[in-house]
Amino acid sequence: MKTGKTLQKLAVELKRQNDAKKDYLVDTSLLNMCLRTDDPALEIFDNVDGKWGKAFGVTEITHGQIGRHFGIPAGYYEKLRGEFPELLLMNVNRWFKKTPSVRMLRTLDGVARAFLSCRYRRLDNYEVAETVLPIIGRMPGASIESCELTERKMYIKVIDPRVTAEVVPGDVVQAGVIITNSEVGLGSVNVSPLIYRLACSNGMIAQDMGMKKYHIGRLNESSTDSYEIYRDETIKADDKAFLMKLEDTVRAAVDEAQFVRLVGRLRDSTEAKIDAASAPKVVELTAKEYSITQDESNSILGHLIEGGDLSLYGLANAVTRHAKDVDDYDRSTELEGVGFKIVTIAPALWRRLNAGIPL
Repeated sequence: MKTGKTLQKLAVELKRQNDAKKDYLVDTSLLNMCLRTDDPALEIFDNVDGKWGKAFGVTEITHGQIGRHFGIPAGYYEKLRGEFPELLLMNVNRWFKKTPSVRMLRTLDGVARAFLSCRYRRLDNYEVAETVLPIIGRMPGASIESCELTERKMYIKVIDPRVTAEVVPGDVVQAGVIITNSEVGLGSVNVSPLIYRLACSNGMIAQDMGMKKYHIGRLNESSTDSYEIYRDETIKADDKAFLMKLEDTVRAAVDEAQFVRLVGRLRDSTEAKIDAASAPKVVELTAKEYSITQDESNSILGHLIEGGDLSLYGLANAVTRHAKDVDDYDRSTELEGVGFKIVTIAPALWRRLNAGIPL
């Protein structure tokens, strides 16, 4: 798996972002998209001064959320943004006024990083990390193998070397857990089991066996004048109760009984063989099923052949091996989840795939 940041650098950046970020609840009729150095920016009308306030830059994530909220096709939105930005401004500002609604605008370092529902519940990275890191510290022998903070998500990947098994003789795997969270509406707080393979430092994520907490809650409240959302000194009771559950969930993710069940799935997948002549077609169909690009597919096929294990397990390992080569940490982690999905394909579906029939 990709290394990412050191824990110390992650902690420093989490604290910095927690202090720097600001969230606003504002009616879209009081928003204006303008051009700032040729790039679209968002202004909030200042009720106190009676004029448009500071202009925030707009991330790719926020552009996508604005487009989806108003039903503007993504291709059309991006064409306007790239070729006719003034026309994009006219479109968006017209929708801001025509169908007004209260939205949460999340900002950091002068940039609008998310455009979300007014019911979005802020279970943020700092609070999640503040809860789970002491738990990990109390787990004997546990180590943080990888962690990262991207525009999309926070990731903490933990390995417990005390819980190990062999999938086949000499192929040792260890139990682990991955904790993820998104502050910009791209995922729940999620705790899932992780399988770490020592042979090539690959990880597989059992996403369907984890715990999730979606960012949906009560209506948020803001200051009447500034629209800025008040930050309580303490986490709301229901959020606090959820964070308290994280300890049990993190421990359960590396529970030996659950780990044995996961390893059993890996062992079963070693019996699902791939005919050598069919390997390119199997990889091609797998790529279509899991939205793997052509370049990624070529790399995966290369790792499958190089690894010499023509089985469902070998294919999954080829995917997670490729995940280490991907520059983008978000995509790398997605592929680790795909690896585990592959080993859990139902036998009937696997027979179709191996026969060159789309799933």
